[in-house]
Amino acid sequence: MTPVVLGLVAFALLAALWAPGPHLDSPQPSQEVPNFDFELAGRSMELTDLRGQVVLLNFWASWCPPCVAEMPSLERLHQRLHPRGLVVLGVSVDADAAAYDEFLRANKITFPNVRDPERRISTLYGTFMYPETYIIDRQGRLVRKIIGPLEWDDPQVIEFLTRLLESSPS
Repeated sequence: MTPVVLGLVAFALLAALWAPGPHLDSPQPSQEVPNFDFELAGRSMELTDLRGQVVLLNFWASWCPPCVAEMPSLERLHQRLHPRGLVVLGVSVDADAAAYDEFLRANKITFPNVRDPERRISTLYGTFMYPETYIIDRQGRLVRKIIGPLEWDDPQVIEFLTRLLESSPS
């Protein structure tokens, strides 16, 4: 292979790895997610406080176009599956509190969100690309990691989450 062809092949492989769009990672069986503390509506909490519930943990930022694009479908998912026990928890890495607050208000986001401007939580999870989402079962184990935006109200996604909600004992 000539150096030019080899270079093109290497470039194509790297481009495929960094292409936008969701990538699904298969976690190790029974891999527990890292715990972290946060404040929600003036109350101190830890992720472990949500044990017994299925949690969709979404890392995002208001300056991230793919995050902004997926937010309406994430809100629709929350509206649809929260009554069935799904907890959608957003973690924003926005440094600007005013931009964060305005984004949530303007987009009528009702699911709980916490701001992580120092990226303490995202560092704990090894998150550096946004959006990035972790689906966590009732026992606090990672079920799926999704890198990139997703249409959260897609029928296949709804079916997957519904099965998880129905199959996970409380």
